[in-house]
Amino acid sequence: MNKPQDEKDFVAAPAPNDEVAKPPRARVSDAVDGDDATAAPKRERDYLEGFLNKQPEAGAAGGPGSDLQAAVVEALKEIYDPEIPVNIYDLGLIYGVEVDDEADATITMTLTTPHCPVAETMPGEVELRASSVPGIRDAEVNLVWDPPWSPEKMSDEARLELGML
Repeated sequence: MNKPQDEKDFVAAPAPNDEVAKPPRARVSDAVDGDDATAAPKRERDYLEGFLNKQPEAGAAGGPGSDLQAAVVEALKEIYDPEIPVNIYDLGLIYGVEVDDEADATITMTLTTPHCPVAETMPGEVELRASSVPGIRDAEVNLVWDPPWSPEKMSDEARLELGML
């Protein structure tokens, strides 16, 4: 089982003072020039041309019926009431979504009752979800109790989901 001294299980790196042929270094003068017709074709920047020439779309960022307002509404439809399997928008808890020209969103909402278990967390979640919409600069939630919420404020989809139609 003893190995001869010549046989090793490892390959040692050369010592720093050993003479080892170093690979040649790349030099700028070795690069292919675009002036030479037989060389590789000159690089074009056409892949960025469309991006660099694109102008921002004209028109207001927000306002009634804008794409930004619709995106905020869609984001709010992803928040569900913890006690009722319906999103808060179709439940009728959102009274208004306004997006101004500076892309600031103002959401007016209520809760089913003032003693709702999520009264402390729901407005914060709505604000966070609205402000996370791409293009929205800031979001503010106004919690109101007048007019009070009632089942008549629910959408037809919510009523169908809850078996009220």
